[in-house]
Amino acid sequence: MTENIAEKSCTPCRGGVPPLTSDEAAGYLSQTPGWDLLDDGHQIRRKFRFDDFKQALAFVDEVGRLAEDEGHHPDIRFGWGYAEVSLWTHKIKGLHENDFIMAAKINQLPSAS
Repeated sequence: MTENIAEKSCTPCRGGVPPLTSDEAAGYLSQTPGWDLLDDGHQIRRKFRFDDFKQALAFVDEVGRLAEDEGHHPDIRFGWGYAEVSLWTHKIKGLHENDFIMAAKINQLPSAS
C-alpha cells in the first residue's frame, strides 16, 4: 500500500463482495494510526480524547459532516472528554477499503490530533 489512502474517496458498496481478510485489513492499519482491528478483523475502532464535552461534540459534528460527504457512516459513541468511532461495512458484514479511507480521513480532521 504505497498510495495515501486518505486521498481516495469512498465508493458505494452494494454488497456481493467479500470482506477484507484479517491479513488484508492489517495491511491497511499502517495508514490509519491509532485504529485497532476488532471482532476477528471485521471492524476497526479508535477512541479520541478531548478536554471537555464541547470539544468531543464538535469532533462528532466534524465526523458527521465528513461521513455525509463520503457517503460512509460510522458508529459513534461520545461523552465528556471522549469520542469512540467504529467502522465496518454493514452490507458485507466486515471491512472494506472504504472503512480505512474513512479512518484515514477522520485522522486528518483538525480536532482529531
